[in-house]
Amino acid sequence: MASTPKFASKIGLIAATVGSAVGLGNVWRFPAEVQSNGGAAFLLIYIICIFLLGIPVMTAEFALGRGGESDAAGVYARVTPGRKGWWLAGVLAITASYLILSFYMVVSGWTFEYLVQSITGDLYSSPSIGEEAFKERMGSYITGTYRPIVMTVIMIAANIYVLLRGVQAGIEKMSNVMMPVLFLLLLIFCGVSLSLDKAPEGLEFFLKPDFSVITPGTVVNALGQAFFSLSLAMGILVTYASYYPAEARLTRTAVTVSLLDLMVAFFMGIIIFPAVMTFGLQDSNLAGSALVFITLPEIFAQMGGTRLWSSLFFLLLTLAAFTSTISLAEVSVAFMQKRAGMSRTAAVLTVTAPLLLLSPICSLSVGPWSGYTIAGLTIFDFLDTITTNFMLPIGGILICAYMGWIAPKSFFQKELTNDGKLRSRALGLIHFIVKWIAPVLITAILIGQLI
Repeated sequence: MASTPKFASKIGLIAATVGSAVGLGNVWRFPAEVQSNGGAAFLLIYIICIFLLGIPVMTAEFALGRGGESDAAGVYARVTPGRKGWWLAGVLAITASYLILSFYMVVSGWTFEYLVQSITGDLYSSPSIGEEAFKERMGSYITGTYRPIVMTVIMIAANIYVLLRGVQAGIEKMSNVMMPVLFLLLLIFCGVSLSLDKAPEGLEFFLKPDFSVITPGTVVNALGQAFFSLSLAMGILVTYASYYPAEARLTRTAVTVSLLDLMVAFFMGIIIFPAVMTFGLQDSNLAGSALVFITLPEIFAQMGGTRLWSSLFFLLLTLAAFTSTISLAEVSVAFMQKRAGMSRTAAVLTVTAPLLLLSPICSLSVGPWSGYTIAGLTIFDFLDTITTNFMLPIGGILICAYMGWIAPKSFFQKELTNDGKLRSRALGLIHFIVKWIAPVLITAILIGQLI
């Protein structure tokens, strides 16, 4: 079995893990949830969910990964050798992450295309800068045949380049550069947004809670946002934690990563709401790709320095998407190295080669092949649905069941205290939440996704 590499620095492991968590969900799902769920009321509930669900489950995944020191499937046999069958929970996570990667790579290609079009000015070459013009441009692009696939292949090639360089020289080094740039861009956009005419109105909507619109569904949505935003149950956190050195403080790392991920979402709220108020787009679609590829370009078109701000924003978005695809791919790369005994190069090529077929299929399924459906869904939407609605919540429940009921509590204690070198006042609380509360909360997410 191949030896497990380690991150070289504390900053590197934080940057890599934050990069795996920060993705497009922070950008295009969070503002929509805030818009439709009472502004700061949703934000407050979301923060509670981060501490009640996100940090404990993340800590459990870190403990499983570093203690097992293997891939997302192999850790179970190393922690509890006598318990058979739990490796299937890891296989579920690996499969889910790979399916997500196959269509996420397409979306990363979209962000890169819009970055290129922003730099060249082609995105704003039409005489019309209204919502319909950008909606038509987006629809024309993503339903195309040639260009989306080319951009997807470019992103796959970029992934291959970083992954081939390994954990320290590739993933860690990339994260050490890209994550500071991403946060710098966020701060720049916050400054720009706060200087807009109706920034106070936007901030009031974002930061003033309206508890009258809160329903049980709002709480479930906040739980889901916390669960998916932190990349729980994807095998990513387990895999990355296997690269953590023995001296890494798992609870502190989980808190740091969660708060930085929360900070990104909070910054996006500061960026989005003053802008949509200023330009009279508060009734526009702030959900999903429509926010990123229609509403925001419409805002940039009405601002001075259109190409500059648009280019910087889509650079931010491309960085977020790229670090996410790297982490998703690394889950399968680690699995191939450990289970099949492959070299790093062989594992990377084995994992990425099928993407050259799967990702173009996902791309074509929202365009020329949209008539070919599974259960009434395009291939792209079907993969999104089965992973988000079923595989990830079920995987999360299995991880909690394993760490709460199967793995010895002494193992949990050993990892959280670094084999007795640290005190962990939160140990009992985290274990209790993982054992009793988190499975119930994730079950609520699962049910909420189905109704």
